[in-house]
Amino acid sequence: MKAVLGLENGRYFFGEGFGAEGVTGGELVFTTQMTGYMEALTDPSYHGQILLFTYPLIGNYGVDTKNFQNPRVWAGGCVLHELCRKPAQNLSLHSFFEEQGLLGISGIDTRHLTISIREQGTVKAALITGSDDWQEAVAIAKKTPDITTQSLIPDVSCREYQHLAGNGPRIAVIDLGIKTNMIKSLSSRGGDLHIFPHNARPDEILACHPRSLFISNGPGDPKQAKETVKTVSELIGQMPVFGICMGNQICGLSLGADCIKMKFGHRGANQPVRHIDGTIAISSQNHGFVVDGDTLPEGCEVTFVNCNDGTVEGFQDRSLDINCVQFHPEAHAGPHDTEKQFFDMMFRRMA
Repeated sequence: MKAVLGLENGRYFFGEGFGAEGVTGGELVFTTQMTGYMEALTDPSYHGQILLFTYPLIGNYGVDTKNFQNPRVWAGGCVLHELCRKPAQNLSLHSFFEEQGLLGISGIDTRHLTISIREQGTVKAALITGSDDWQEAVAIAKKTPDITTQSLIPDVSCREYQHLAGNGPRIAVIDLGIKTNMIKSLSSRGGDLHIFPHNARPDEILACHPRSLFISNGPGDPKQAKETVKTVSELIGQMPVFGICMGNQICGLSLGADCIKMKFGHRGANQPVRHIDGTIAISSQNHGFVVDGDTLPEGCEVTFVNCNDGTVEGFQDRSLDINCVQFHPEAHAGPHDTEKQFFDMMFRRMA
């Protein structure tokens, strides 16, 4: 099947389409992970984006549904160098994309394209499958709204309150596109989870008498989550507050700090982070925005920084009992060191 990837800067790349025929536009981002491609594609944080895999061969073990982070694929499109059409086990990625009406393109020089994004910054793109009309692809890419102008969280958040019973502390969870592994990490420690949509009011959350507040990951620009920021700012100081990824950014904004868009972000399962005690961990990450550490208010302490570029990977405020991380400890990139460190700390705070 013919396919073309067009960029807003006028560049275009021909390849072989897989999945369904169609058109999609979004921010083109790359991830450096070698495995876990289905975890990435089903991560709601990729909503509004076209996902480029830097690892040259994707699909070797097929579609492992047990590791989905959401029941559906949220990435708007998939860009690969080589697609494995006959995996050792499971349904092939090609067949899965066909069944689900998803769009993908293979045969792309992903190394060249990744270097271009790294040097020039993230670009808007359009993927057309079933046609190689590169002019149309470029035109669509140019018209695609910038991710900073889009309100994406309402699409991925739960629509109404949910309760996942546990025998441990009662935790209010604000779902901004929460990953399955986050729920597993909280539930496996006995968390009694009261899950609220992104626009829940403070009084609705307080009505369940939670022991703590947890804010999940999510897509897009955190500044678009105005309702959530307002709610969290009102709840801070009333209970311990914890956040991961978007949750980290929401907490920063709620305290009056600023969040800035990164040149190309951090996405992959091999990002090194340094804790304030000097230890280094390998983390899984997926974010294009970051808390500006210089704008954090007095009382906040940066707890983690990225070893590659020095950006904030976590902060805490002991007096307000806030502890957040930008990376994904539940994703087991270390493989379990940061997961145990963050969630065990969280439950100790509620003891």
